[in-house]
Amino acid sequence: MRDGIRETYTVNEEDVGERLDKWLTEQMQDNDWDLSRSTVQTWLKSSIVTRIPTGKIKASDQIEVNQQYVVDLPAEEPVTIVGDDLPLDIVYEDEDVVVVNKPRGLVVHPAPGHLRGTLVNALVARGIILSSLGGEMRPGVVHRIDKDTSGLVMLAKTDRAYYSLTAQLQAHTVERQYTAIVHGRMTHQNGTIEMPIARDPQDRQRMAAIAGGKQAVTHFQVIERFDRYTLVRCRLETGRTHQIRVHFAAIDHPLAGDPVYGRRHTLQIAGQALHAQTLGFEHPSTGEWRVFSSELPEDMAGLLTGLQAGRIR
Repeated sequence: MRDGIRETYTVNEEDVGERLDKWLTEQMQDNDWDLSRSTVQTWLKSSIVTRIPTGKIKASDQIEVNQQYVVDLPAEEPVTIVGDDLPLDIVYEDEDVVVVNKPRGLVVHPAPGHLRGTLVNALVARGIILSSLGGEMRPGVVHRIDKDTSGLVMLAKTDRAYYSLTAQLQAHTVERQYTAIVHGRMTHQNGTIEMPIARDPQDRQRMAAIAGGKQAVTHFQVIERFDRYTLVRCRLETGRTHQIRVHFAAIDHPLAGDPVYGRRHTLQIAGQALHAQTLGFEHPSTGEWRVFSSELPEDMAGLLTGLQAGRIR
């Protein structure tokens, strides 16, 4: 069990009607909790889990949109995130938000067993104060990208910004475009992959495109084709864990370098060839639409140059 953690989970419109215990278990597993549904049911009977707005709760409750559930595990000592002086590319910062171009290999936030060396630790070292919403180990974190995915991620510095950005994510109005190199020569110029995603029942560390999962929609456009690979641009409509990786693997075009869903013989890159290249959102204070972009990292750019020159096949 992980002690000394306070995390908040908000019900999206697409989850309305699910049983509370099932929904909360899935939400927590998606945020790296290794727990069972029976554990969550026990917590629901105690003060460990509370609801906003307040009221009696039970495992069989059907959840309603915008309800918030707080998981509060007390500790003898409060959790403190230690600052780590790490190289960090801050693309934008003001009093409300900070946008970071995360390098491949960097975890977004601390977790039990990995308390140091994350993006949040690096921001703390710079004196950047993040919203306390999201949890003690995920302050200001409104969305994540995988450790071995590079690119743009936004964090909230104020509670107002946190509520605004999470609401935009839930409404699917945040612009999130990724560039990826996938196996195979794709025949369609563009298309949409719409397959529900859930935890793989055979391996809880993996996700899978299976019936009964949560709705997941990925739009794609082919940028360039090579002999055995394709460069694609992806736009997320939803934001499920490992969504792009799972969707392209499901249509037999797994991401190059993907150690979980990919192929044994692949391009030489430390992780999946996936970069969060464009991020757009409505500014929480001004209402202005802001869009940020970043160049491909050196490893992906090098692979692309090799493919274009025919040195890599």
